[in-house]
Amino acid sequence: MAKQPHLLVEPGDLADIALVPGDPGRVDRIADRCDDVDTVAQNREYKLVNATQEGRELTICSTGIGSPSAAIAAEELAAVGVETFVRVGTTGALQPNIEIGDTVVATGAAKDEGTTKRYEAATVPAVADYGTLSALVESAEAREAPVHIGPIATDDAFYAETDAHVDAWSEAGLLCVEMEAAALFTLARRKGLAAGAICTVDGNLVKGTQKGETDGEELPEKAKDNVERAIDIALDAATRL
Repeated sequence: MAKQPHLLVEPGDLADIALVPGDPGRVDRIADRCDDVDTVAQNREYKLVNATQEGRELTICSTGIGSPSAAIAAEELAAVGVETFVRVGTTGALQPNIEIGDTVVATGAAKDEGTTKRYEAATVPAVADYGTLSALVESAEAREAPVHIGPIATDDAFYAETDAHVDAWSEAGLLCVEMEAAALFTLARRKGLAAGAICTVDGNLVKGTQKGETDGEELPEKAKDNVERAIDIALDAATRL
């Protein structure tokens, strides 16, 4: 089919690189930092905007929450010509030295979700594309932004993350847990495309804090502020790709 059934876009509508936050509201926050902004489509959890950053054409597309909706976005973006995905998200820390507001760049993601298991065995790794990963790290370093770099976990049962799950992830040395990266990494690899992820920490599960528990809002103030830093890093990385 020409027009994708969920994103409502066709080949030629989008750029070859897409920044993919989960939250549709974050699409606007990213677009506010860009030039030549044009809303392309909006349906369900998916909002798509085209823009330019330092002359580089890019697309911003929300994925909604979780690997199922992220996989739909990746499938349909790839079908219309997107070649690189950069997740710009939030995450819960799994190590005691990682603070709310810190930045994490993922090298890979444990597939503790169900979506990728419909595509391949759980033993096949979900890893970031080296070029995309390097661009994110280089952009963070150029801004002298502190960043944690390493493996993370992707889970699809937010309210079933028990102490046992948290302890197992932490003991394995995983930096944080979120809900979309493994699907994006898996779909990109299987299609010969590229994907990376940069996330802002909104709570620390080993310390017993989660987003929304500090000020009655979803994100603590420091996390909200430092999402802007992650956006700037992601946009800078996009100009390097």
